[in-house]
Amino acid sequence: MSQNPTQIIVFDTTLRDGEQAPGFSMDVPSKLTIARALEALGVDIIEAGFPIASPADSEATRQVAREVRRPVIAALARTRQADIEEAARALEPAERSRIHTFLATSDLHLERKLRISREACLEQIIDGVRLARNFTDDVEFSAEDATRSDRDFLCRVVEAAIAAGATTINLPDTVGYATPEDLREFFEEIRLRVPNADKAVFSTHCHDDLGLAVANSIAAVQGGVRQIECTVNGIGERAGNASLEELVMAFRVRRDRLPYETAVKSEGLYAASQLLSRITEEPVQSNKAIVGRNAFAHEAGIHQDGVLKDARTYEIMRPQDVGQEPEQLVLGRHSGRHAVQKRCEMLGLLLTHDELGLVYHAVITMGEHRKAIGDGDLRRIVERVRSGETAGPGNASAHPEAVGSGHGVS
Repeated sequence: MSQNPTQIIVFDTTLRDGEQAPGFSMDVPSKLTIARALEALGVDIIEAGFPIASPADSEATRQVAREVRRPVIAALARTRQADIEEAARALEPAERSRIHTFLATSDLHLERKLRISREACLEQIIDGVRLARNFTDDVEFSAEDATRSDRDFLCRVVEAAIAAGATTINLPDTVGYATPEDLREFFEEIRLRVPNADKAVFSTHCHDDLGLAVANSIAAVQGGVRQIECTVNGIGERAGNASLEELVMAFRVRRDRLPYETAVKSEGLYAASQLLSRITEEPVQSNKAIVGRNAFAHEAGIHQDGVLKDARTYEIMRPQDVGQEPEQLVLGRHSGRHAVQKRCEMLGLLLTHDELGLVYHAVITMGEHRKAIGDGDLRRIVERVRSGETAGPGNASAHPEAVGSGHGVS
């Protein structure tokens, strides 16, 4: 991995944490297809699965390890001998492998779920990391529910895991409870208090239960983290994980405040998102940042007018920077005259001034009853206008000249 202090390692867990979400299960060929897309996208690490969970998960991890060569291939394992050995077997074909072993460290989990003492927890972590190091020199340890763990005990855990051979320390916000301020301070304190903290890369894995996963991940980076665990489309347990595409573009667009970079090729983000959606048959939320179909779409006349004059008025990044189509002018009841004219020109329909007035009037009238007006609808409207079938005001003063219906201020 790069030693550049501004380089952020992208650890993609779409195939593991993402796939665990209800409705997102994938078979072995599907996992391999996604893994190849992630390799092309430029992620640094692909967490291919949790091999002990099922024979299919183990086989998927093995096939990804065999077929996908550039990224590090990781497999998840509890700090148990059987888990770690199964992960090691599944990773055997990998050119570069990582065993990602984990154990909960919060008192709530220790007492209510695991029913073990802190000392037993610490011993199990040391034994698990040491065993994993027998199979690979790249071992990640995750302290499940780290952000709700006792800070003094967590520092002991981190120090012991590094001493036992962990090269990456992941401190997840497992239930999405933290705020950005919490997480930045959390990582700053842990890294300051643990004597051997400089011997490991620190990682963050944030869940989105309060809608803060991306903001928390960025705050963790500001607190010294250099690996982010994330998923395509933000899929994952419950409300999901930090969204890979949102993080990548936050660093790219706001370099003035976030002077970090990733190796991800942003132009492939939309294609990766769409591929995952097709494979899982789970649609992407239409207003999802970066990859939603409305992320660069404009219907309001005021916005359309601005974008036609200079896209920067309402777009902080170019659609093509993430693989989306440019100039997504959606025609509807809020649309402006300029957008209607532009869409007609894109279809090769050159209108006179009077024709434009009639077509525009017909478009906003149709928009009262339709969510959006497609190219076919627009062609038919123009045909009716030219054949004299569409009645309406022929003079342009019937509607506001520049901004359409006047709606859309935001």
